[in-house]
Amino acid sequence: MRAVVWKGRNSVAVEEVPDPTVLSARDAIVRVTSTAICGSDLHLVDGYIPSMQEGDVLGHEFMGEVVEVGPGVDPAKLAVGDRVVVPFPIACGGCAACRAGLWSCCENSNPNAGIAEKLFGHPVAGIFGYSHLTGGFAGGQAEYVRVPFADVGPLKVGPELTDEQVLFLTDVLPTGWMGAEMCDISPGDVVAVWGAGPVGQLAADSARVLGAHEVVVIDKEDYRLRMAADAGHRTLDFEGVDVRSALLDITGGRGPDRCIDAVGAEAVHGSPHIHAYDRVKQAVRSETERPHALRQAITCCRSGGVVSVVGVYGGMIDKFPAGAWMNRSLTLRTGQTHVHRYLRPLLERIERGEIDPTRIITHRMPLTDAVRGYELFKTKSDGCEKVVLTP
Repeated sequence: MRAVVWKGRNSVAVEEVPDPTVLSARDAIVRVTSTAICGSDLHLVDGYIPSMQEGDVLGHEFMGEVVEVGPGVDPAKLAVGDRVVVPFPIACGGCAACRAGLWSCCENSNPNAGIAEKLFGHPVAGIFGYSHLTGGFAGGQAEYVRVPFADVGPLKVGPELTDEQVLFLTDVLPTGWMGAEMCDISPGDVVAVWGAGPVGQLAADSARVLGAHEVVVIDKEDYRLRMAADAGHRTLDFEGVDVRSALLDITGGRGPDRCIDAVGAEAVHGSPHIHAYDRVKQAVRSETERPHALRQAITCCRSGGVVSVVGVYGGMIDKFPAGAWMNRSLTLRTGQTHVHRYLRPLLERIERGEIDPTRIITHRMPLTDAVRGYELFKTKSDGCEKVVLTP
């Protein structure tokens, strides 16, 4: 079959790889009908997530049709012919973390738990197409995918909704929603969102649905800011204004009530000397992140407010403003998205028309054009916000 594979830092290719097979009684094989390129994939391509190996199949946002199931999968839960969306974390459904609804912290799905323990202190769940740190599972930018614990993860969807309407249930929509939900938004709150990429756009939409009085989206790309403005959000170009001063003006000097970091490890803004400092430390691998957005969110948030972090971080950061966090009674919340928790509730919101994830799609192309899709997305060329690939 054809699949998008990691060839090394800043290099991907579409190649022929072996077809997946059922390896466990609870496996299923899914024929992929739609898949997408995620901002998190760029962290892999840029070399900031450790343990990638040449030939690893990329992609964790995918959906399709079940073509084979293992003997341990209850046909009442999943059967050949079912149309499904598949959450990006792989969860067993039975461990203490899964029972607590912490699906991305599953204790059983990552066969390389020892690698994760060395970096994070404890293991994390397996993730499709996201390095051997998270299990080395082949991803969904392919014609077929093996789905472990298939009796737990995939959500069946009917024919009344298109692939594009439900595809982002796999990751970016639940991630944006969880980012807003962790803010504990109250009526009258001003929510600031750093990053107008796909997750930032959907976090802003989610904050509005959850009752925010005003949502401010911060970025520098004109087309992304226009998308946010067209969706009804206020925008700030961080290259044109001092973000903290602008947010203080908007909020009467107090700062936003809730702040969402939807950027993560490769933030590009910040003062020139701090940006240079982070780039040098990254170049010599003494720091893996550029946390400009996180630092700014913490220092901008009003005292007693909440900073929610759904942008991906994979290792170590420097110059973390712990003093601002501790002394001003800020609450910091974060986590890889517990996608399973949100699948059905968000599907129902899509069905009711409360949220439209298709608005972020700008490019559609066949899987064979994935290299071009990655280039457009990485360089933000041609107004590229979100790429959907069709095998």
